Amino acid sequence: MNLHIVLVEPEIPQNTGNIARTCAAIGAKLHLVYPLGFSISEKAVKRAGLDYWDKLEIEEHTNFNEFLNKYKPEEKNMYFVTTKGKHVYSEPNYKEMEEVFLLFGKETKGLPEDTLKKYIDKTIRIPMRETLRSLNLSNSVAIVAYDVFRQSEFSGLEEISKYFD
Repeated sequence: MNLHIVLVEPEIPQNTGNIARTCAAIGAKLHLVYPLGFSISEKAVKRAGLDYWDKLEIEEHTNFNEFLNKYKPEEKNMYFVTTKGKHVYSEPNYKEMEEVFLLFGKETKGLPEDTLKKYIDKTIRIPMRETLRSLNLSNSVAIVAYDVFRQSEFSGLEEISKYFD
């Protein structure tokens, strides 16, 4: 499974650092789409995932259009994660896919509305109570990313704990 986590214009360095750590733990490629609300060399980002930055594959994109033109959602297993999603994140059959892209928008606004409308059938959401706005970005990434691996029985990840043997 080749998993790609795409952060479109992330604003909070601690979230990006935590997401980088999750990506390192599961072997996902991290895509950062500019503009960012911080520098990736800032202490706050590195503090959240310092021991993991050298274990990450990171690809940077000048803007969202550049990313979409390069990876073409019409041709890829690409899912736009949003509170407005048409499908629940667990609905797609990720197990049958060799490559999956999960896109997440900035903390304050999410993904662009025009993009969500254009790819409405590729939108997914995490169910939650209607009275709440959204979950934290790094928590959302972890929930959806780990479900992708759960569906494939955590293929490529540690199978047996090496502790308490």
